[in-house]
This record gives sequence, C-alpha cells and structure tokens, in this order.
Amino acid sequence: MTTRLAAIGLGDLGRMQLDGVTAHPDADVAVVAGSDVAADAREAFAAEYDAPAYADYEAMLDSEAIDAVTVVTPHTLHYEQTVACLERGLDVLLEKPMVTDTGHAVDLVRRARESDALLQIGYQRHLHPGYRAVRETVLSGEIGDVHMAACHLAQDWIANTQGTWRVDPELSGGGQLSDSGSHLLDALLWTTDSRAREVAAVMDDRDHAVDVNTALSATLDGPDGPITASVGVSGDGTGFEESLVLWGTDGHLQFGHDGLTVFDGSGGEPDHREFDAGTYAEQTTEKVVAFLDAVEGRRENPVPPEFGLRVTALTEAAYRARESGTTVDVTELVASAREEYGG
Repeated sequence: MTTRLAAIGLGDLGRMQLDGVTAHPDADVAVVAGSDVAADAREAFAAEYDAPAYADYEAMLDSEAIDAVTVVTPHTLHYEQTVACLERGLDVLLEKPMVTDTGHAVDLVRRARESDALLQIGYQRHLHPGYRAVRETVLSGEIGDVHMAACHLAQDWIANTQGTWRVDPELSGGGQLSDSGSHLLDALLWTTDSRAREVAAVMDDRDHAVDVNTALSATLDGPDGPITASVGVSGDGTGFEESLVLWGTDGHLQFGHDGLTVFDGSGGEPDHREFDAGTYAEQTTEKVVAFLDAVEGRRENPVPPEFGLRVTALTEAAYRARESGTTVDVTELVASAREEYGG
C-alpha cells in the first residue's frame, strides 16, 4: 500500500528526507503535501512535487488525505506539531531532539502509547552498522559488565549555523549539545541500554547566544549496575569527529571513524571491524525508509519515543546543572514530569 506522506518543515534536511525516500526503489510512498513558514521553501517544494504547500501546518493536516508525517523544524516547535499529528492519528517521524522539555517528552511517549499512531525519533545511529555492533557487543556480555564510558563529538558547527534558527535559543532550545550532541547522547544511552541518573555540566558559549563547548560528567544506570560517563561536545571543531569508548569487567571497546575494536582483557590480539554506513544523505534516506517499513508493519519501530525521552531528560538536566552549578538528579526530573503529564 502506498503511504501518503506529508512534511512539516521543508528546509535542507526536510527536503533531503523527501528527495531520498522518493528516489528509493523499495519505498512505496507518495509525497502529498508540505508545510513551511518560508515562502521560498513552499514554492520550491510545490514545483518539485506538484503537491500543495501550506504556510499553516494544521491547515494541511485538516485539508489533505495523509497517512504519515515527517517533522523537521526548529526544536522548540516539535512538541505542538507532533501533538497535532498524533491527535489526528497520523504516524510521525520526528527529527531529533524529540523535544526540549522532559514533560513534553513524557507526554509524547504517553500519547504514542495510547494511540494507534507510530512515533519514531530521528536518531539514525540506531540503524548504523557500527553502532549496532557496539550495542550487540555490550548486550552479549562480551566485555563483561560495562562500568565506565567516555565519548566525544566535534564539528565546525558554530561557523556553519550563523544567522540560522539553530543559534536562536527561542527556537533551538540550546546549542551544540542539543543539536548534533543529541546524537552522541543517544548513542551513549542506546548502546549501553542505560538511563541517566545524575549529571554535572560545564559549558562555554564562546561569545555566542548558545552553548558551543560542553563537558558532562554523569552517572548512568545500566542493566548491570552504574556506569561512570564523561561526555565532550564541541561545536568549534574542524570537520567531524565522533568516538565512544566503553570499559567492562572483562574488556573494553573503542568505536570511531576507523571502526570498532574490541579488547577482551587477555592481552591478545584485539578484534577489529570496519563498517560502511554510507553518506549522510544515504543514512538519512535509510532512516525514512525504516520509518515507512514500520508504518506498514514490515519491521519494529527502530527508535521508539522512549529513547527520545532518555536523551531529552539528560539534556535538560545538563542545562539545569550548568545554570545551577550543581549536580542534577535526572531521575527526579523524569519523575516530576510523569506526575505532571501522567506518563
């Protein structure tokens, strides 16, 4: 059955998602409508897809025959736009970060659970063969009980976002930590199957309106006990770098651009594997194809909203820790949100 897909947000990433999935040979999809506040984005979309483009996303949702929606908009708008879709029974692929408020994350998890609609969060590392191998290595017990983690992400983010909504805290909800850094936090929590318990943070805005550099110290609750974690995120790097190191009771692993290396603790030759995840555009397309497969029941949801909640809670707690200069209890933050939103 052809999925009738609409898009809220027709900027670069929103169009990349649509262009990739419509060109994919295995995607049975028709792009039927789009919405964006920018007139030039609407005009370009309408010309390419011969489909109506709306300035008002709710008018689009009420006027068109739609099965599923992609939401690729400024972060602080995600909650109200996704609620509008779920209330209409529409399946949603929501770009990361899910939301910027833990209460809103709890509410979206509850709404998705109580409806027949599917809500997938746009963390494509859940589909990345390298990160999947990291998670499988951890969950198989190959390196024993994970007790410590260190990860970092750096890119020339601030230089490339000047003049955009990403450096406007009213729209972005934060800087590099909540933008590309959100992928790193998700990868850390997902590969270790953990939730954050508490976090301390220092941040440097580097004379900008949002955070550019961040260092976090956190305690995670993993399946086999606490994990001591350190996280470094820089938006003033060169190129793109990302790495994850996990230490367990029987060995450790290192994952980065050159692949995955697993040390079993015996002093023998480590196991090294390399992976080809494709280009960013190809990874983006794979994410949307996986969403459509989940909509049609051909696979399980690869990124359920519960993972978005884990990242949102850690991120909000980190910003609170930065402002207060104290360690913030993430579990208390989530518990308070559940009391307010009934999650």
